[in-house]
Amino acid sequence: MATTAVEVPSVADVCRSARAAGRRLAALDTATKDAALHAIAAAITARAPEILAANARDLEAGAEAGLPTALMDRLRLTDARLAGMVQGVLDVAALRDPVGETIEGYRLPNGLDVQRQRIPLGVVAVVYEARPNVTIDALALTIKSGNAIVLRGSSSAAHSNRVLATVASDAASAAGIPEGAIGLVSGGGREELAELATQDRYVDLIVPRGGEGLKQALKGVATVPVIFAAAGIGHVYVDASADLEQALSIVENSKVQRPSACNAAETVLVHREVAEDFLPSLAGLLGTRGVELRADEGSLPLVSGHGADVVPAVDEDWDTEHLALILGVRLVDDVYAAIDHIEDHGSGHSDAIVARDHLAVRAFERGVNSAAVYVNASTRFTDGAQFGMGAEIGISTQKLHARGPIGLRELTTYRYLVRGDGHVRP
Repeated sequence: MATTAVEVPSVADVCRSARAAGRRLAALDTATKDAALHAIAAAITARAPEILAANARDLEAGAEAGLPTALMDRLRLTDARLAGMVQGVLDVAALRDPVGETIEGYRLPNGLDVQRQRIPLGVVAVVYEARPNVTIDALALTIKSGNAIVLRGSSSAAHSNRVLATVASDAASAAGIPEGAIGLVSGGGREELAELATQDRYVDLIVPRGGEGLKQALKGVATVPVIFAAAGIGHVYVDASADLEQALSIVENSKVQRPSACNAAETVLVHREVAEDFLPSLAGLLGTRGVELRADEGSLPLVSGHGADVVPAVDEDWDTEHLALILGVRLVDDVYAAIDHIEDHGSGHSDAIVARDHLAVRAFERGVNSAAVYVNASTRFTDGAQFGMGAEIGISTQKLHARGPIGLRELTTYRYLVRGDGHVRP
């Protein structure tokens, strides 16, 4: 007996369905949305073996394809990472629902009552590479904020994304979320990406999470508004006034805690006055953690011979997001030179100063125009969960609408609700 091929919905069909579902989802009460999130969390736990089996297929294919270590780390799911996903969903459920929140309200002299209220954007598309956890983080945030979602992961995580989206969609639909509110497109080539990026009739926002190639591909074709979750070329500046023991800990954490993350530091800038005291100890510490140092001419003799692999830096190193155990080292004359370097080479993501001098701190706070600026703290905290937002779809380095972690409120817009009693304009 001949079998009938299963028809795969087109990108336009998925977006059209999301638009229809989004209109109904926007009107749902908080209790229904929270119940759906709890159902999703329970389903992830119950179907963990199925999810891990799908992820194992992606990991096997990735190894055969020679995916870089950083991408393999992003792709890998474990029991612990699934537990983190579940907790992230529950954290989002526990957050205050932003939909319907009155931002401000006032009465005009003519008696009209004006309120500015938060409402969902409508349909959000998320394009991401080799991070299956984004599937769950993104749909949890969009459900809570009353938005439908269209997910487009990379082909390297196709099996993982498909099973996660299916698990979540089944659970959400059973809990009262409209069918089609969670859509998934296949993760095909650039033609599919271009088709999604031009669905401005149905999609209100695209958030890409990936490298410069993805960013440039969208810039060339997108008619849907885009918030770029950009690459992270982060810095830690160690001032002459720094507590050097504290600086060692902060630099180590910023680089080593998870080097494949976009909020990991890529360069340490060190004031010349403390370089001789600080850099040998830093090289010794990072050498034990397997970090390769790319050192400029001034720092090279200070980091050599202390246990770390050291190579001379080249110009490209200051502009590279390594996403690996590689750290640039550069000497600077003062905080202003550090600010200039960050301005020239940073991506506007996450940058830190370690200092006790309040004038240096103030100069750094005012001079570094990044989405997250840290004083005596690791850059690794730039994260929706760490900021108390439950989760995030990405980290925006733009200045319009949303900046930093894209959480619930960043997935809303607002409208003016005006109430009268037969008012007409004279």
